[in-house]
Amino acid sequence: MTNTIGNPLSWTAQAVGATGSHLADTAGELGGHLDDSPPRVQLLTRDDIRHALQAGWEDMTALRADALTLVAVYPLIGITLIAMSFNAGLIPLIVPLITGFALLGPVAAVGLEEMSRRREQGLDPRWSDAFAVMRAPSFGAIAVLGLYLAGTMLVWMLLAAQIYGATLGPEPPASIGAFLTAAFTTWAGWKMVVIGVVAGAVLAFVVLAISVVSFPLLLDRKVGLPVAVVTSIRVTQQNPGVILGWGAIVITLLVLGSIPFLLGLVVVLPLLGHSTWHLYRRAVG
Repeated sequence: MTNTIGNPLSWTAQAVGATGSHLADTAGELGGHLDDSPPRVQLLTRDDIRHALQAGWEDMTALRADALTLVAVYPLIGITLIAMSFNAGLIPLIVPLITGFALLGPVAAVGLEEMSRRREQGLDPRWSDAFAVMRAPSFGAIAVLGLYLAGTMLVWMLLAAQIYGATLGPEPPASIGAFLTAAFTTWAGWKMVVIGVVAGAVLAFVVLAISVVSFPLLLDRKVGLPVAVVTSIRVTQQNPGVILGWGAIVITLLVLGSIPFLLGLVVVLPLLGHSTWHLYRRAVG
């Protein structure tokens, strides 16, 4: 039989249809009864982070065009949201929006982790293989965990609005310049900054603890969501210094990638996505 290549719309429709039936088949996994035995957690060192970043860089350079294609839409969405904030006069929420958008990074990295998994198996992955995630045995749990992170971002945005209202608000600033001046030259402004940094750090740590290995574990094994989250928390508990170091690297790279209108994320996200897969390989036996 002659093989033909369908157009993107038909391919997407077929994938969505298959995903719908697959979600129905895997709904029970959310209770964690697919595999209740938690994986063995390994002790990590800083060398494991270095190895993960090196292996992630090798994956990114080997799959450069495919990885860049896959994540290019991420900064575009971020730029659109920031532009909407300007138009809506929500200037105080621009920075929380950028930092909160980073909370969705683990979701955006799932496709990259799938590409690293396939390359590890000796295959020749393409960007379209990232959508094989939708056919993963634990895709239902992946989707629910992604929704949780989206909800966490929403909570952060609401919290940031409350912090601004209780310090510099409730009236919106006249301009970005006026907002920056008030934020860094007044007591109320510094109080807003400090409270916001502390609150954001707490939420970021929670997201890191529950997601550092959850998504790659759900890609790799047929486990339920509770097992994946508990395993991720156990990795954090047994390796607090290493995981905090990893989190600091992630935050630093995301900040650097976000400075030029989020365009740097086109490079940062593939590196972090591929590296996360290799850190998972080191963390979970």
